[in-house]
Amino acid sequence: MISSFLVILLVSFSESSSSRVLELGDRFLDVRSEGMWFVKFYAPYCGYCKKLEPVWNLVAQSLYNTNIRVGKVDCTRFKSVCHAFEIQGYPTVIFIRGHHEYIFNGERTKEELVHFAMRMSGPPVQQVTRSESFEILKANNPVFFVYVGKQQGILWEYYYMASEANQQFAYFYATNSEIGGKHFIIDSSPVVLVYKENTHYIFPFSDAYDDVEPTALNNSMHTWIVQEKFLTFPKITRENLHQLRQTRKYLVIVVVEENKLNELETHEQEFRDMVEQLVRTKRSKYHDQFQFGWTGMPDLAHTIAMQHLPTPHLIVLNSTTNHHHMPDDDPLQMTPEALEIFLDTISNQTANIYGGDHFSVRVYRAFFEIRRLIRDMWRGNPILCFILFIVPFGFFMIILYSIFCADIMDAEENDDDHEKKE
Repeated sequence: MISSFLVILLVSFSESSSSRVLELGDRFLDVRSEGMWFVKFYAPYCGYCKKLEPVWNLVAQSLYNTNIRVGKVDCTRFKSVCHAFEIQGYPTVIFIRGHHEYIFNGERTKEELVHFAMRMSGPPVQQVTRSESFEILKANNPVFFVYVGKQQGILWEYYYMASEANQQFAYFYATNSEIGGKHFIIDSSPVVLVYKENTHYIFPFSDAYDDVEPTALNNSMHTWIVQEKFLTFPKITRENLHQLRQTRKYLVIVVVEENKLNELETHEQEFRDMVEQLVRTKRSKYHDQFQFGWTGMPDLAHTIAMQHLPTPHLIVLNSTTNHHHMPDDDPLQMTPEALEIFLDTISNQTANIYGGDHFSVRVYRAFFEIRRLIRDMWRGNPILCFILFIVPFGFFMIILYSIFCADIMDAEENDDDHEKKE
């Protein structure tokens, strides 16, 4: 346990009395492995860091009565600390437990950050010994995995291994057959299941684990957990896109644009609801090949398509090849039947293919992103953009002009001198 004296030397509270965030400095490196820390590494000039600041204060408030200390490090002041943690960008959020460090890659909301910290503070698999505990879990956790049965044998062994590898992304629990049978429909045990959206799905190898090759069982369980840890129709952001692509499925993205109040126009809401309704009613048909979701950030879809897309729109990303598909029909005119036909053409590989991962495509995508970034900077702060780009370009042109024009003037002076001598 860190002594109170050492903590005073290490940290100081911010001026706001309501803040529970600890200001960490160079001395943090001496005690980084003692206890549990949830730390934000930031730079004062970073816009994303400023946006995270009020959220981070709420996270600290939520975790105040736990054993997790919430802090932040200013990387412009304490460069040695950020170098020790190999910080590559701002903000970077890391959960530190002993000698282990876990980088947070999810959506930077209070709920996601708190869930992440609570998951990482406990064991990979948490034991459920009371029946009523599952009612609390169902009310508070949108997705979680459960092992039901005696905690021995190959199924338990690989379930525990999978929980260690995926603890950052989901909750894992274990209980006995008596308690599990009261909350889930199971024919026999042991069994592994996932609970989400008021129902549950059984790991398909659970009824034949004795006859399965261990390596195949391990790979199958890991793949199943990666694919099942998402909701049926989640919101897609830049933060969770990488994890969604790990499903190795076709990622079907409904593209709409949220306003500052996170609201949608009526026609965009109707289009999103139409797709979601199809997803839920046809889950058994599409679940193995497709992961559906929606985004309120059109820029995310623009990066994938490498063009400006009107909203609402639909784009399907191949997670393994980076190719993408788009319907030929106007999304506003699409019916559920037309959407099914479009998805079927992707499934049987007859749909038009765009993009990919070739060198030329990567170069164009980089050019598209740079152009989009400059355009957004100009719209957001034209004066700053003028200073950063136009002024240096102007100086560069003056230098070139002076170099080449100096030669011309020298030549003219030489010609005049020659004429005078004659």
